[in-house]
Amino acid sequence: MNDDLDRTLDAVGPRLKQLRTRRDITLTDLSAETGISASTLSRLEAGLRRPTLEQLLPLARVYGVTIDELVGAPPTGDPRVNLRPIAAGDGSTVLPLTRRPGGIQAYKFVLPTGRDDREPDLRTHEGYDWVYVFNGTLRLVLGEHDLILRAGEAAEFDTRTPHWFGSTSAGPVEFLSLVGRQGERVHVRAAPGPGPSR
Repeated sequence: MNDDLDRTLDAVGPRLKQLRTRRDITLTDLSAETGISASTLSRLEAGLRRPTLEQLLPLARVYGVTIDELVGAPPTGDPRVNLRPIAAGDGSTVLPLTRRPGGIQAYKFVLPTGRDDREPDLRTHEGYDWVYVFNGTLRLVLGEHDLILRAGEAAEFDTRTPHWFGSTSAGPVEFLSLVGRQGERVHVRAAPGPGPSR
């Protein structure tokens, strides 16, 4: 058991370094975002120091992954529903939340801090999208509209309209995207109010 634990902890350093270099973040920038000193981060990545839970929590938040993923914990539960995050080269992470064919598909996106002057790469495809921002600030370019959505705000649109999502210099952003087929929309229901008094 101790040998397994040792092997798991020894593998954390290279995984941390890979996540940081993939996102093109310096140790100094990571230190500023996590509150962990750059020298400690360097020792963690080199395997000269073992991480504590207090160190893993802010690192997982910055990288948009779970602690299980940081330490390479084995999957648990039903492997058919063990949906793994997909890391992109730009430092963003997409977590599929559904896996059923057809119907509305749900995805959680985590985007690292962006640049306000980034030129959007507008795309179109068949479908309908509903977006909800969990944390941070999301830039949504929709046709000729350049919108800023903050935590708790939502947008819905036909994906045949040229669109693009991005983060801002305000920091990372986490948002939910529900994508359905053309003509299929998210239906919001509210509890009925009190009827007319008689």
